[in-house]
Amino acid sequence: MHAQEVLARRFEAHRAHLRAVAYRMLGSAGDAEDAVQEAWLRLAQADTAAIENLPGWLTTVTSRICLDMLRSRTARREDPLDDAGELGDTAYNSDPEHEAVLIDAVGRAMLVVLDRLGPDERVAFVLHDMFALPFDQIAPIVGRSAPTTKKLASRSRSRVRGETPSADAGLAQRRDVVAAFLAAARSGDLGALLTVLAPDVVRTADPAALPAGMALVVRGADAVAKETVLLRRRSAVAALAVINGDVGIIVAPRGRLLLALTLTVRGDQVAGYEVIAAPDRLDALDITVLP
Repeated sequence: MHAQEVLARRFEAHRAHLRAVAYRMLGSAGDAEDAVQEAWLRLAQADTAAIENLPGWLTTVTSRICLDMLRSRTARREDPLDDAGELGDTAYNSDPEHEAVLIDAVGRAMLVVLDRLGPDERVAFVLHDMFALPFDQIAPIVGRSAPTTKKLASRSRSRVRGETPSADAGLAQRRDVVAAFLAAARSGDLGALLTVLAPDVVRTADPAALPAGMALVVRGADAVAKETVLLRRRSAVAALAVINGDVGIIVAPRGRLLLALTLTVRGDQVAGYEVIAAPDRLDALDITVLP
């Protein structure tokens, strides 16, 4: 068998791992595939006789490629606004199948939080906390000392996990209520929505969060429930997260944050919620992954 074919087979044995590393770093299946392909091109041109640990070499090279891609990005998010200034329906298209599988593995909320980290922080956190690489191996990738790299990962971990809201005795109960609301929205079950919404519930929203002609404020369970059913495609790309210290909902197709819902829970019902879409307001939110 030709030496290049043998090398290609050895590379293919590690492709899934490299794709997983790249996806967690880049948050895009397409970008991850590009990074992995670039790693293969570099391997094909390398002196393979000098590579003692192929999996480690490939992980390092892929990570450096991803870091370069993260550093070169000029914008953190795609612009989801249509010509009318509001979020168009196409912004909420469900994730492609291959992207959805990876999102299920990583977690939509996790991708949103990772997207808020700086490139070096993200690489350090992903490699250490998700793939258990020691800091002395990560340090050369990010160009820092091992102690500094450890601090990067620690700072990232704090931003991903946030404080410990689990100490709040009511968090679990509020989480159950918000989860029930999201489940009812996904199923389009009007009866379930009317059960979980308080009779006097109030929904407010940024103008950019709504299709043209929809009211910025809607009052009453019946009106809010009907609107939720009408906009149910958004819930397919939504997930629970901690927003400003309490349970909320993020809407993030392909891991890109478009909307955040901050909810007020009263008893076992949602008494009100706000839909945030303005980029400056989204950036100001403290979003962490649920424990």
